[in-house]
Amino acid sequence: MIHVKIIHRILGVLLLIESGIMLLCALLPIFYGENDLFGFVMAALVSACFGMTFMMIGKSTKNKESAMTRRDGYIVVAVSWVLFSIFGSLPYYVSGYIPSYADAYFETMSGFTTTGATIIDDIEAMPHGLLFWRSLTQWIGGLGIVFFTVAVLPIFGVGEVQLFAAEAIGPTHGKLHPRISVSGRWIITVYLLITVLCAIALRLCGMGIFDSVNHALCTAATGGFSTKNASIGYFNSHTIEYVITFFMFLSGINYGLLFFVIFRGRLHKLANDTEFKWFVGIVLLFTLIVTVSLYISTPYNASASFRNALFHVTAIITTTGFTTTDYTLWPPFIWMLLGLCFYFGACAGSTSGGMKSIRIAILLKSMRNEFNRILHPNAVLPVRVSGKVVSGATKQSVLTFSIFFFALMFVGWFFYLAIGIDIAEAYGISLSCLSNIGLTIGDHGCNIPWSDMPTIGKWFSTFLMLVGRLEIFSVLLILTPAFWKHR
Repeated sequence: MIHVKIIHRILGVLLLIESGIMLLCALLPIFYGENDLFGFVMAALVSACFGMTFMMIGKSTKNKESAMTRRDGYIVVAVSWVLFSIFGSLPYYVSGYIPSYADAYFETMSGFTTTGATIIDDIEAMPHGLLFWRSLTQWIGGLGIVFFTVAVLPIFGVGEVQLFAAEAIGPTHGKLHPRISVSGRWIITVYLLITVLCAIALRLCGMGIFDSVNHALCTAATGGFSTKNASIGYFNSHTIEYVITFFMFLSGINYGLLFFVIFRGRLHKLANDTEFKWFVGIVLLFTLIVTVSLYISTPYNASASFRNALFHVTAIITTTGFTTTDYTLWPPFIWMLLGLCFYFGACAGSTSGGMKSIRIAILLKSMRNEFNRILHPNAVLPVRVSGKVVSGATKQSVLTFSIFFFALMFVGWFFYLAIGIDIAEAYGISLSCLSNIGLTIGDHGCNIPWSDMPTIGKWFSTFLMLVGRLEIFSVLLILTPAFWKHR
């Protein structure tokens, strides 16, 4: 049974929270004396009206409906992301800075899913309030809209576990504490710490206060929105590039693991964590190959080759999407290597997208075992991750996810080809949206003019972004007829 009233009540609370955040952002137009105040106020009022309406619908929730089911959790998570994007696009649209609602929705969904693709051609012409809201959407979406709310306001009671399971990232969902709300607050603490330290470090490197806060929000969220048209390349600072690289890498680590390392001093957990070692190994391997390739085939010296390689490999593998230069102008071998990085992603339990290093590790270990099983048919060959045997159910889940991931990538590729996009760019866009990277490959470079894409392509792109951010199953599950059967 689907509990309609409790679903409406939770969605109403979420919309009221979004309305409050918009009102906070409305302080910036007042401070800077810009003309986007009306857009924020109207968007907040509309969101609040719908939020209160939903609350009224769910007000008379009966006791027997108070226990949220797993199915309710999937509905709340999927619908909340769509609703947040629908109402979150209003500040852009009402203020007139993005006159097309399809474009405004695209920008907002790209923000909440931390994809980082933008239809804004001149970012620096946007007012401070909208730029901050744009960055804030990524920061909220980094850990998850519902997860963020559960951590800050434990208002959902027994439904916390169902909501967490529906939105959690990765094939395994370890808990730091028996209570989800406590675990959430611990993770939010790490998230805040990384964000604040990043903002301080960028400010010390010479970046302005507004720019440092915005870039810190988007770096911690591995989102990639910048306040400058040229992204990080605008600042022309090697120090800023290294700082951004460090915090992108840090944000790609499992936040539960970071909590134990930072607040419990358990450094050995890093050394014993299989996924972390795979993440570090992948970053180092591709950085080494790209560094050597740049040094041999471009005018860069050794230092510049290493800096550019490390920055872009980290930005892509963590699915942050910041750039310092257009890497598609490098020799094809190099940008195709970077294109391969689109698949990986960082660690589960982080803010990054992609397939995640844990799935790559499980897949490759399983493949190795299959070869060994051919040679030794009677051998018992378990797959171990961090010293623990991976269950058959988890291996099946990883395999199924991988099949769906590649299937959706190809569906997206064919779709973009059908609407007139060339073959290389169509491939890059499909993978970019599904992995929530925002960067791509093709004739237009790594940052294509998304505003030129046909409207139907923008709507489809937002769908791929959402599917990728919610790890495929949460969205596709509610589209199946069996999900809605009463049993």
